[in-house]
Amino acid sequence: MFSGLGLLALICLCWLPFAMLLYPVLPRRWGRILGRRVIMRALRFYLSFLETFCSFRFDLSELDQLADAGPLVLVANHPSLLDAVMILSRLPDVTCIIKARLMNNLLFGSAARLARYISNASVMDMVIGARSELSQGAQLVIFPEGTRTTRFPLNDCYPSAALIAARSKTPIQALLIECSTPYLGKEWGLFRRPVLPLEFRVRLGQRFRPPAKPSAFTRELETYFRRELQPAMLEPED
Repeated sequence: MFSGLGLLALICLCWLPFAMLLYPVLPRRWGRILGRRVIMRALRFYLSFLETFCSFRFDLSELDQLADAGPLVLVANHPSLLDAVMILSRLPDVTCIIKARLMNNLLFGSAARLARYISNASVMDMVIGARSELSQGAQLVIFPEGTRTTRFPLNDCYPSAALIAARSKTPIQALLIECSTPYLGKEWGLFRRPVLPLEFRVRLGQRFRPPAKPSAFTRELETYFRRELQPAMLEPED
């Protein structure tokens, strides 16, 4: 586990100087393409390392169906810190909404800025930025719980995903993340030993039309996730 976390930090540090130098130089379009492709390849390598050396097992094959699906708002439950890593490792043109403090984080900030990820510092700027990305053909991943799950299978959801989909007239694709244990979850300490092997699976859920009433749709989406995620834990194989 320590080697896995160390490798992620090393990958980020290796890309850091290049991302810092390229961000002010490359045109926005080329910086976005390069930044997202590098992140996808690096995270794919990272997950392969976890499978080979750390007793992780990932079933992400269904995500590959979305690579050429066009603009979508990808909404997912959020049981662990690996959720965004799994999604970003499979899709070549996906952006995400991240916490404002991560934009200034030493390890992640430069890579996030080059890839033109969207900060949640301002709700208005977040919606405008998301609409712009979707209008250019990108996909947007957002966790409607706003943080990692503490009340399994799902916390209460915020209407931000529905609002963005409604304003941009973009369909919503549900992603259902299942795991064998809540390792790296909100209540699972970073250095607490996991139960091995660790299994993660991402399933494609229902695809919804752009909502007309974001608040009502958020309640519908929350009900859908709760129903589909019962039970949300996978049984580890021997």
